[in-house]
Amino acid sequence: MSRVLAGVELREDIVAPPRRRGVWHRLRRSRPAVLAAIFLAAVHLLALAGPPLLPLDPFVTDPLNTLQRPSRAHLLGTDEIGRDTLSRLIFGARVSLVVGLVAMAVAIVTGAVVGGLAGYFGGLVDAWLMRFTDAMMALPTFFLILAVVAVFGGGPVIVMLVIGFTSWMQVARIARGEYLRWRIAEFVDAARAIGASDLQIMARHIFPQVTPSIIVTATLGVAFAILTESALSYLGLGIQPPTPSWGNMLQNAQQYLWSAPHLAVYPGAMILLTVLSYNFLGDGLRDALDPSLRNV
Repeated sequence: MSRVLAGVELREDIVAPPRRRGVWHRLRRSRPAVLAAIFLAAVHLLALAGPPLLPLDPFVTDPLNTLQRPSRAHLLGTDEIGRDTLSRLIFGARVSLVVGLVAMAVAIVTGAVVGGLAGYFGGLVDAWLMRFTDAMMALPTFFLILAVVAVFGGGPVIVMLVIGFTSWMQVARIARGEYLRWRIAEFVDAARAIGASDLQIMARHIFPQVTPSIIVTATLGVAFAILTESALSYLGLGIQPPTPSWGNMLQNAQQYLWSAPHLAVYPGAMILLTVLSYNFLGDGLRDALDPSLRNV
């Protein structure tokens, strides 16, 4: 069918090309990613709100009410020295999530700098930095973390830094590949022609193109950092009592698995759900940020 409007023939059987859809629209098509984002938002908001939402003080002990089952007074029961499990779980979420996020921030900054310098300048800079990256990847990371924490102690700052500085290599390789890809783009040549410095080109022109890939890597890296902190705390080398974290809550619960299994179920379930949610969100973001799907 066709019709004439102001001398121009319009074909009604020709469908206009679909409107370019945004990242959020593509992310919504992944139900696991959406559910993971909702769960993570709730957990982070709960941890961020902090003490005002805690039903009881997580550090107050009650020797007369140890290993209590869930009740109206203690919704998730009490631990081996009478502390409220729900309060410690919420407070522990803050500790575990902060460790994961800060450790991943350290890894992103370190990896982006190393990979960006290697990819942008190439040559000997690329060769030296990538060989150093390969050497770091060849080390048994977890045992290296154990050695550093055993020497310098297991405070939150040490745990965050050691996890961050031993998990930047994957970010560096991804950043290098993206910088190699974009450094020969026309907009980079145009920026160089108008007098932009190498630092300006790397930070203002290329880095925004690298950001989507780093975001995806970061979501998976946070999950790794949370697992690593939990493992360190479980072994007694991470966050030290009385400060609660999901890892040391598991350590305290291991000798009460038969008499009070709920002490291990709650922190274990939170670690499992949080890590899975970050993995699902990372997969969803990878598909949503894929340049080949931007016009889909």
